[in-house]
Amino acid sequence: MIKIPHHIENLWPYKAGKSISELAREKGLKRIVKLASNENPNGPSPRALAAIRQALPQSHLYVDPGAFELTQAIAKEFGKRPSQIVCGHGTDAIIEYILVAFSDAGDEVLTSQGTFIGIYVNTNKLGRRLVALPLKNYAFDLEAIVKSGTEKTKIIYLANPNNPTGSIFTRTQFDWFMSRVPDYVTVILDEAYCQYCENEPEYPNGLEYEYDNLVVTRTFSKAYGLGGLRVGFAAGPERLISAISKVKLPFEPNHLAQVGALAALTDYEFLKLTQIVNERSIRQFEEGFDRLGISHIKTYCNSILLLLPNEQFAEQFFLRCLDRGLIVRHVKSFGIPEGIRINSGSDEDTEFALEVITNVYPKLKEEFSQGNVIKNEACIIHQSE
Repeated sequence: MIKIPHHIENLWPYKAGKSISELAREKGLKRIVKLASNENPNGPSPRALAAIRQALPQSHLYVDPGAFELTQAIAKEFGKRPSQIVCGHGTDAIIEYILVAFSDAGDEVLTSQGTFIGIYVNTNKLGRRLVALPLKNYAFDLEAIVKSGTEKTKIIYLANPNNPTGSIFTRTQFDWFMSRVPDYVTVILDEAYCQYCENEPEYPNGLEYEYDNLVVTRTFSKAYGLGGLRVGFAAGPERLISAISKVKLPFEPNHLAQVGALAALTDYEFLKLTQIVNERSIRQFEEGFDRLGISHIKTYCNSILLLLPNEQFAEQFFLRCLDRGLIVRHVKSFGIPEGIRINSGSDEDTEFALEVITNVYPKLKEEFSQGNVIKNEACIIHQSE
């Protein structure tokens, strides 16, 4: 009999959330709005779409393993040397490669409970020991992370802005943190949502730093609208990037992902539109949630975290929104069982979502106050966006 390692047997298999087509079949709904996966409501970058269409006839050819053109373009765009950049099949894959390159089985990976689920999955999958500390006011507690490091700590993962809370830490806080992290610990700074807060004066742009133990990851999935193509990159010291390149799969990102990302990188008009639409939608949501008395976290990205009274309330809120055609994200699997994440949308989708929530929340609140809600044990979500 084949022996399956204990840490693999204990993993939760990936279970995607409701798709629009699945929900339509189940509920017979005419209108469905998905604001659950932090996708760009404007679609893909138009320049990326044009480039992809032109590149389709070359899809029978293997891609350049080093993603030469994309790597050169990213380096030029952000003032780095090409040897400081490695591209991969999205941030999830790059995080896995960093863990493989800079830690061994049994080493500790230090992060917070209430951040991107991808770090939990990859750490457990590779047999590393996950140490997840509580958030402080729904943000990374950098002081606690520094104090909790041990000789076994080899990786620290930070997300700024954080997913799913939308919180950030400042330049001053990050400078303090890096000055106290041992040089044998690799710090992953995940900046998947950096384009949404680049105008914040205290936001620390990771690509402006040159620490020997810092690797910054970014993605084309969010602001560039290429989530379906799976493409991201890591930037860091040449020595670390070289090690990551040794363990990554050779033919990624795929052909169309490389072409699309290369075109999207300098589609500044689209990026500006993305920021404008996001700011407008977030502002509408904040005003609507305040009117309804729904607690939420100040956000610096393209989603808002709603804080509901408890896990049961959040489960029922998620299900009742589904019944009305609105797909949101219950973030229990991220470590925040009372949280619901909803991302920004078009004007029409934002208006629809607020209409649904206005119908759902007050009624649900009244039912809970009267003790009339039965817990639904079936609503357990394990997702990675």
